[in-house]
Amino acid sequence: MYIEKRGMSTLQLRDILARHFKVHRRSIGHAGLKDKYAITQQTFSIHTPGKTPEDFPSLQHDKLTVQWVDLHTNKLKRGHLAGNRFSIRVRDVSPTAVLQANKSLQQLNKQGVPNRFGPQRFGLIQNNHEVGRAIIMGNPQLVIDLLCAPHDLAPANQRDARELYAAGNFLAARDAMPKVFKIERRILAQLAQGAEPAKAVAAIDETAAGFYISAYQSAIFNQILNDRVESGTHDQLLVGDQAFILNSRRLFPVEQLDLENSETMDRLKSGEICASGPMWGTTMCRAAGEIDANELQALANTGVSIKDLESCESRDRFPMIGGDRRPLRIPVIDPEVEGGVDEHGAYIRCAFELPRGSFATTVMDEIMKVAHGPTSSEGEQENDQ
Repeated sequence: MYIEKRGMSTLQLRDILARHFKVHRRSIGHAGLKDKYAITQQTFSIHTPGKTPEDFPSLQHDKLTVQWVDLHTNKLKRGHLAGNRFSIRVRDVSPTAVLQANKSLQQLNKQGVPNRFGPQRFGLIQNNHEVGRAIIMGNPQLVIDLLCAPHDLAPANQRDARELYAAGNFLAARDAMPKVFKIERRILAQLAQGAEPAKAVAAIDETAAGFYISAYQSAIFNQILNDRVESGTHDQLLVGDQAFILNSRRLFPVEQLDLENSETMDRLKSGEICASGPMWGTTMCRAAGEIDANELQALANTGVSIKDLESCESRDRFPMIGGDRRPLRIPVIDPEVEGGVDEHGAYIRCAFELPRGSFATTVMDEIMKVAHGPTSSEGEQENDQ
């Protein structure tokens, strides 16, 4: 099913589909997560053996529209897409700023953009990565506190529930927590029934737990990337790097001979290859030499070791994401810029395509010069940002 949604996260839509088709959430497939507040289009697979779309009533919801339905033989899984195209209207700027926006986008088209994770990866109160770290370290009480305890950045509609949690009134906290915050409500319901913290945390489904762990990995990646940007080496290859080939998503280790090879340097300049950074996990391809030492230190700075990652994978029902490497720089493809006026007033529209897993917010940060979000795990629920 190809579905357009707005004001709804991908996981919320997944749950709606599971209820509509009367299947388990695991029977719903999707290739990635889309922004909650954007208008997005995304394909979902629904495993209903022996049935056809005609066996079900039409899916009706005020926040979504079904664009088309078809039969297929495979389940969509994470990563089953090449990229995304974005169209973003910027408000409250001078119409003449279209010239600067176009200049910036054309420059990014030529040179690429640092491949940071955007602030939505880290959630409304920017602590999803801390939740992920607590899951990895096997600290269920800390997981619950991070999700339910009072926090200065908590949205107004959560504050009463968080205060009730702090007071130990778990049932009232569950009732006060808005229904959209399903993970918090499940945890509070378990606590209200007298469950121990470990059992309450087990109410977090595997997809959401994997998202928190991914947010932890993302924070370390952002720190490594920011260090390389500050040193001016994020768009270079260094001995010990694992080079990332963008078209095939394959890696190769960088040695001194590669840096002396004109063909390799031409591929780097054209954006065909780039250095990669760590998404730490148990099976991640390691860098070498000083690069590996720096990446290990970034992991250690969060108080987590490789043994902790292995323990998480073997201990919990939550599968530890095995880890991967992510390009430090990505191309900004087919950019468009235009100025205009609509019923909401003047705007500048920026449109572009990015490889999968990359964030339009990071491109807009470069155009608009906005800085925000955690860069390390010192200090992340499905994004509500």
